[in-house]
Amino acid sequence: MKGKYKAIIALVLILILLPLTLLMTIAHWLPTLAGIWLPQGTRIAMEASPRFARGAILVPDLRYLAGDCELATLKDATLSHPKRWRIHLNTLNLNIDCLSKIPSDASAPAAPRSLQEWQSLLPESLLTIDRVNVTPFQQFSGALRLTLTPQQQSLHYDGASITVDAQLNGQILELKKLKIQALAGMEPVELAGTVTLPLMTDGVPEQGHLSTKLRIPQEPELVDLVLDWSEEEGTFIVSKPGSAEALLSLPWAISENIFEVNGGQWFWPYAGFPLRGGVALRVDDWRKGLENAVISGRMNVITQGSAGKGNAVLNIGPGKLSLENSALPVQLTGEAKQNGMVFYAMLPGEISGAIADPKLLFRPGALLRSRGRVIDSIDVDEIRWPLAGVSVSQQGVDGRLQAIVRAHENEMGSFVLHLDGRADNFLPDAGLWRWKYWGNGEFNPMQAKWDVRGQGEWRDSVIELSSLSTGFDKLQYGSMLVTQPRLKLEKPLHWQRAVNAPSFDGTFTLNAGETTFSGGSTLPPSILTFSVNGEDPTSFQYKGDLHAGAIGPVRVNGRWDGERLRGNAWWPQQGLTVFQPLIPADWKMTLKEGTLYSQIAFSAAAGQGFEAGGHGVVKNGSVWMPDNQINGVDFVLPFRFSHSTWQLGTDGPVTLRIAEVKNQFSSTNITADLEGWYPWSEAQPLMLSNVNVDILGGKLRVQQLRLPQHDAALLRLENISSSELVTAVNPKQFTMSGRVNGALPLWLNHPQWIIKDGWLTNPGPLTLRLDKDMADAIVENNIAAGVAVNWLRYMEISHSWTHINLDNLGVLTLQANVQGISQVEGKRNAVRLNYSHQENLFTLWRSLRFGDNLQTWLEQHTELPDVRCQTRDKACEETQ
Repeated sequence: MKGKYKAIIALVLILILLPLTLLMTIAHWLPTLAGIWLPQGTRIAMEASPRFARGAILVPDLRYLAGDCELATLKDATLSHPKRWRIHLNTLNLNIDCLSKIPSDASAPAAPRSLQEWQSLLPESLLTIDRVNVTPFQQFSGALRLTLTPQQQSLHYDGASITVDAQLNGQILELKKLKIQALAGMEPVELAGTVTLPLMTDGVPEQGHLSTKLRIPQEPELVDLVLDWSEEEGTFIVSKPGSAEALLSLPWAISENIFEVNGGQWFWPYAGFPLRGGVALRVDDWRKGLENAVISGRMNVITQGSAGKGNAVLNIGPGKLSLENSALPVQLTGEAKQNGMVFYAMLPGEISGAIADPKLLFRPGALLRSRGRVIDSIDVDEIRWPLAGVSVSQQGVDGRLQAIVRAHENEMGSFVLHLDGRADNFLPDAGLWRWKYWGNGEFNPMQAKWDVRGQGEWRDSVIELSSLSTGFDKLQYGSMLVTQPRLKLEKPLHWQRAVNAPSFDGTFTLNAGETTFSGGSTLPPSILTFSVNGEDPTSFQYKGDLHAGAIGPVRVNGRWDGERLRGNAWWPQQGLTVFQPLIPADWKMTLKEGTLYSQIAFSAAAGQGFEAGGHGVVKNGSVWMPDNQINGVDFVLPFRFSHSTWQLGTDGPVTLRIAEVKNQFSSTNITADLEGWYPWSEAQPLMLSNVNVDILGGKLRVQQLRLPQHDAALLRLENISSSELVTAVNPKQFTMSGRVNGALPLWLNHPQWIIKDGWLTNPGPLTLRLDKDMADAIVENNIAAGVAVNWLRYMEISHSWTHINLDNLGVLTLQANVQGISQVEGKRNAVRLNYSHQENLFTLWRSLRFGDNLQTWLEQHTELPDVRCQTRDKACEETQ
């Protein structure tokens, strides 16, 4: 009996201790047991044994390895069975890079192969994972909820960039919602549809239909994406609603070893001009996985511009894409045409690296060229971009970057520009790109040659132009010649592009040698120094000053907002004598005294053009010349310039005041006001008013002159002293005293006349005395004229009226009527004189031969009228 009890007790202890032993050693035997179903080359490992807590099994950690790479790691798993199995994981880390460590032929002989077998093994259970982390796609992390029964499986995944809601019933997979946001800032893509899965898990779905709508930046409406297939054929179509032509159409077929796209077409109307082409793709041994599949294909693009049609072909492979080490040759060959530009490409390259981080390396011989017409006036002879050795990856562009531009402008001239530099994993605002540039060209309008050179770099978010030098050998236009103007960078141009603290600053200097004019004027060597300071090239302030020898400084400041340039310029008060070099020496003009100051505000924009407004002031100016002096010049010029039109006199008229002009005769108290527009028009006339001159003891006035002219401007002469005029002209043939009034209607745009129906008269007595020698000579040479001249040797004119016309050829016509008393040898006789005279005034002013003209006139035109003599002598009777 005792032996039986001992056996029973031993059996009970075994039944109790065995499960406890198995549970305590689960970390050692469970990985080995699980290996029966796991693919070859993979295993699981546990650091700590599970434990019981509140009716549940707690697993602190579990790792699934492919070789030595951790394919999956779970933390803090809880397994319970209140009514059905519940599995809760705190964290599941997946590293898809480890998939490449699994042998391609790895399989678990004991593992089920059909979908139905897998589903029949599923217990009724609920799996929840608080955090699923996917390496290297951390943006797709999220929470997972999986509900399993042998008849139906449901999955819900919720992450920041991806959301999945799907249900599997037998072979029918219903995709209720698949929402993916691949890139920040882009709208998410939503996909829905049904798929019929194959019976065997290593096959492709038998048929299905998936569709979604997608927004692309170029299209305001959503585009449709549809994927249909049945058995081994299908189509993938991307189309715009209401469009007869699909944006992308890919008919595909799949067989045991080959996936192939044949006859694919694409169309892209959003590049400013339509692009289209064909697509062909072949994947051999696709069943062997991504690492062993061989990819090859071809895509072409057809372009059309004013230069005709172009065709470029992208050849792909044969090669492979890998999770770790891709090797896929590519080559772009052909030409593309846009408007008047033609692009030629010969770009062999290879895609390498992991598929999650690919790298494109251009092989030797890679060259991109272009030629054509950029705009109507600029022809590009050739642009060359050598790209051999340049690589492009997610980290940026790496390698030597070069460009050579040869072009010409039909009127401006030709030029050549070079760019050479090196990029180190460069992307905009990331990495480093150093460069230098140089070039030269011609500037035909000013018969000049120019050159440029400099260097700089783009480091992360900072662009810095460390040196710049550009200039001309000369600038010659018309009578002006500027010697060697050159713009240099005095302080590096620094542009910080960071969003939180942008900045833009630099200092420039523009130097120019002497500026000469054909008339002999010379502007001393000039220098303009200015600095810029702001946020970026579209928003900065500038200030500077201009010197030209003793002239200046002219101070300038303003701002540029990307669309409009605004500024102000000040010219502080400065003596006029500094402008003496601008006056040609042969003018024999000397600036004696006076001051100048001015202020201008200006603005320039693309649609507006250049606009400016301000004023300039000259005070107490004085100019001396050999024959005359101009003293006491005060000049005020308020103006506004806009749309190629000057508005003169904005806050008040343009005013000119001259205290004195000394020459053969002096003019004093000269005034003139100008107001209006230039060029003038009917709606915007130009008005000259308040013209006054004290001259020859009297006054000269013009009340108003309007342009365009409809009425004559009346030039009035008031109390002009004839004796002062004769004294100034100093003719030796006659003398005259007394005063003259007159009115001369002036025309500036009349088709025939300058003065029409002008007149002169004397308000008081005039006295005319002929030179005795001249009169005696006339009497001796012409007895008939001598009789008349004798009566004009001394004449007191009581009344005269002269009618004056002057045409625009300079022909002056005078018709005069003179009444007076002649005194000859003590005898007084009444004389009435009618005469006419024609003379070219332009020639007359050049010659100033007043005496000879008067003598000729007296000889030819003197006429004595019938008058009653005051004395009854024989001579009087003869004159009657």
